[in-house]
Amino acid sequence: MGANDFVTIFFLVAAVLIFFQLRSVLGRRTGNEKPPRDLYGSADPASGPTPPDAGKVVTLPRRDASEEEDRFAAVDAFTPAGTQLNNSLREVSKADPSFNPKEFVNGARMAYEMIVIAFADGDRKSLKGLLSREVFEGFDAAIADREGKGEKVKSTFVGIDKADIVTAEVKGTEAFVTMRIVSQMISATYDKAGALIDGDAEAVAEISDLWTFARDTRSRDPNWKLVATESEQ
Repeated sequence: MGANDFVTIFFLVAAVLIFFQLRSVLGRRTGNEKPPRDLYGSADPASGPTPPDAGKVVTLPRRDASEEEDRFAAVDAFTPAGTQLNNSLREVSKADPSFNPKEFVNGARMAYEMIVIAFADGDRKSLKGLLSREVFEGFDAAIADREGKGEKVKSTFVGIDKADIVTAEVKGTEAFVTMRIVSQMISATYDKAGALIDGDAEAVAEISDLWTFARDTRSRDPNWKLVATESEQ
């Protein structure tokens, strides 16, 4: 899966995170975990070859050691083999053979910017497609609170300084990847009278967040959604 595919993924399923508001919209990891299935078939080699037309069933061959290592080439190029992160990303790759950590990071950076801007603009439609239900409910509540008070947010997304995968894991059929994202933003919140109540309309602030994305590896839906947020401020 290429970087362009990730762009498509995150736009299909398609914030500035005001400091005190972000802390109020922490997501939770959820999901119905199911036992993993054998992705490559369960034929017993001792039973002998399968007749060509037996049941018209195609059995995928088992991967040998070299094929397994080829599958992990993208992971090993991303982080050194033998490290805890490498081992964790290999588990994600086993569950989701299309997973490429470098391309995932590129897509997550784009999703981060879209979510940040959508939250600042109160764009619930865009947020709903990018967030899990629980995280969306938190963001929606923060936007509603802001709207109820007549507050307005003016923001400029300057850019992302760092975007690194810090942890990864597979629970049942769910794959989770947590990223530390350090961004630069200009954000100011005004009350209904137009008075500045938070932020600075000119100063660039550094924001450090831990965001967790997840997807069901059994699902045909290739989309990753934001399932948890945490501010490191």
